[in-house]
Amino acid sequence: MIKIYYPSYPFKIREPERKKEEIWDDLRKQWVRLTPEEWVRQNFIQYLLQVKNYPASYMAVERRMKLGELNKRFDLLVFDQAAQPWMLVECKAMEEKLDSRVLWQVLRYNMAIPIKYLVVTNGEECHAFIKTQTDFEGITALPAYPEG
Repeated sequence: MIKIYYPSYPFKIREPERKKEEIWDDLRKQWVRLTPEEWVRQNFIQYLLQVKNYPASYMAVERRMKLGELNKRFDLLVFDQAAQPWMLVECKAMEEKLDSRVLWQVLRYNMAIPIKYLVVTNGEECHAFIKTQTDFEGITALPAYPEG
């Protein structure tokens, strides 16, 4: 498990009339519903931006992908400098357990979008894996963003 120390960030949160709370997503440039999963995603994005220095311009949030006949959405995809998918992050609510079901979900996403790194987090726990020749192996720290 990787321990994440989230940086402070002045999140913008609002509660429109007769609607649920919303949080401003800097990457998507829009207000989104503030669900427990979204809270984890927004904090993890800030960790990648502020602590790991990943460039915001190489991140995509909640985009559709085709998985066989199914339409799915990934939580966060980080591209390398050649604009190739590099890291896929699956965020879950803090109370959700990171079990084999979650890992299989993100492994299936890898069939649609082959990547080098897979990450699953619920805000409290974070597990990351690197693609080898034949499998994914656990790693003890998130990688630095690839240079050049």
